[in-house]
Amino acid sequence: MAKTPLDALHRRLGARMMEFAGYEMPLQYQGIMAEHLACRAGAALFDVSHMGQAEIAEIEAFSRLVPGDIAGLKPGRQRYTLLLNETGGVLDDLMVANLGAHVQVVLNASRKEADVAHMRGHGVDVTTRFDRALLALQGPKAVEILPEAAHLKFMDAAPVRIADIDCIVTRSGYTGEDGFEIGCAGFDGEALAELLLARGATPAGLGARDSLRLEAGLCLYGNDIDEGTNPVAAGLGFALSKKRLADGHFLGSKAVNKALAEGTTESLVGIKLEGRAPARAGAEIRLPGGEAVGRVTSGVFSSTLNAPIALGYVRADCAKIGTALDLIVRDKPLAGTVSALPFVPHNYVR
Repeated sequence: MAKTPLDALHRRLGARMMEFAGYEMPLQYQGIMAEHLACRAGAALFDVSHMGQAEIAEIEAFSRLVPGDIAGLKPGRQRYTLLLNETGGVLDDLMVANLGAHVQVVLNASRKEADVAHMRGHGVDVTTRFDRALLALQGPKAVEILPEAAHLKFMDAAPVRIADIDCIVTRSGYTGEDGFEIGCAGFDGEALAELLLARGATPAGLGARDSLRLEAGLCLYGNDIDEGTNPVAAGLGFALSKKRLADGHFLGSKAVNKALAEGTTESLVGIKLEGRAPARAGAEIRLPGGEAVGRVTSGVFSSTLNAPIALGYVRADCAKIGTALDLIVRDKPLAGTVSALPFVPHNYVR
């Protein structure tokens, strides 16, 4: 398995390691719940260096592969968008930042090699920066720990020098909390992490990252979205530019516009469960009485809500908020209800 530039630090901190997307990554340090709550109340530091950083200088060809208005993205701003295939399926979800001379693209770890091959196959000149480190500092006290980036607003992106380390910082993240994602040279990653920990951040692993993003109602690639997912069914309409939908000049535009016009057969919904037991990915979703109407894609016990929550696809006529559902775990039904997303309100600084 591959290792990130922070691997030695994780081991010194006593992390419990696991395999994720071909990398050895920290699952937890002192416990998933403690790390989760530290992010909600203070600031948590995540190593996300397994994700792929890349640069694209000419965005015209790149724009033909995504439904977001990348050409209209102002310097110093970042946008969430989707890399689509010919049938409108989601090859990956991306963060794209306009840094002036080029746009920086952050790719999911499990997809980065395939993404680059796909983009190059469609005439996009991509420069990979997979050797760089990427840290996510998340939580309401993140700005106290990183005052150098206090001038940034939500989805801003800029070069920032932190204790003599040259970084690219975006005010964004994957937890629903205020915070920053900080990219730097791989050889500077450990020193940067140690500095942020010394300032008061709590080290956190993939376990807390997953529960936090699920509370925030954010999709995980490979669980909640994949190549067979139309973004309309996944509730990702906010990532579809009206201008781009109208001009239709992106891969998969016909399928996406058709889904918008005619609807989809299934929809991704949030589900709150009764009791304490969570339903994990793959659990069947039924209507009370037994009719199968969908499947769970992600599920955890929410430390913030003190209750189990899940995301799942259900038949479109069962997606209304308040609909009663049964989630089948070990052949037993767990009662649940379709809930509004996010489960926990976002705390972004706009």
